[in-house]
Amino acid sequence: MKIAINGASGFVGTKLREIFPDHVIIHRDDSVTLIQDKLNGVDLFINLAGAPIIKRWSKSYKKVLFESRIQSTQKAVLALKGSSVKHFISTSAIGIYPDDKTCDETCKDFDDSFLANLAVQWEEEAKMATIPTTILRFGIVLGRDGGALAQMLTPFRFGVGGIIGDGKMMMSWIDIDDLLGIIKFVAENKLVGTFNACAPQPVSNYVFTKTLGKVLEKPTIFPLPEFVLQLIFGEAASVLTGSKEIYPKALQDAGFTFAYQTIEQSLKHLLQS
Repeated sequence: MKIAINGASGFVGTKLREIFPDHVIIHRDDSVTLIQDKLNGVDLFINLAGAPIIKRWSKSYKKVLFESRIQSTQKAVLALKGSSVKHFISTSAIGIYPDDKTCDETCKDFDDSFLANLAVQWEEEAKMATIPTTILRFGIVLGRDGGALAQMLTPFRFGVGGIIGDGKMMMSWIDIDDLLGIIKFVAENKLVGTFNACAPQPVSNYVFTKTLGKVLEKPTIFPLPEFVLQLIFGEAASVLTGSKEIYPKALQDAGFTFAYQTIEQSLKHLLQS
């Protein structure tokens, strides 16, 4: 299978290039014509484009977040017309769902926030494609050398990690290897529709923190007040303090088996192997 990857330099894109050696890379500033040329002989287009979310959202950076997702997806959809591509996989985020509500793919309530509205528009643009299309809503991606976990490790390794706020917010996460497995599973089985790419056992921030400390054999006694995150990240702190309890019902119904269903399994795999 020959694939095209939009967003190939990111954490997930870099890993995808390893498991799909026959690939072409789509760059954010590529014209539609250039993308069409690159799609010659391509079977699958994976759209991962998007600037990093965990950064203070100034007015100008919100524009970057918007353009890196919406405009890149618009160009991808235009380039797909008349191409050989048979399947389009585009990403989104579980931030689309409201806080403090248990949701699977049947949940039609979306959060009323900048991030959720961005995800809604992102998905709408992808669904304009005229070929079979899949939307993958990513949970918090955990990997040793990238993703959210890599950013958390330093304070924990020094023994100064701790819960955020009261630790009650729910975290819907996904091991990087399971995420790659989901993408392969969706591609090989030609699944279409919307799927939550997160593990079947979300955990509270308290459980995540204590499990990470246990795996690293480090104390977790220094709580991080929410207001500190708000001082650092402003509105973007909501990504870290929001509570998302999301389940991958559609993937499980389709027959996907998670290798790392519990947070302890994932953290041991990533940090002790």
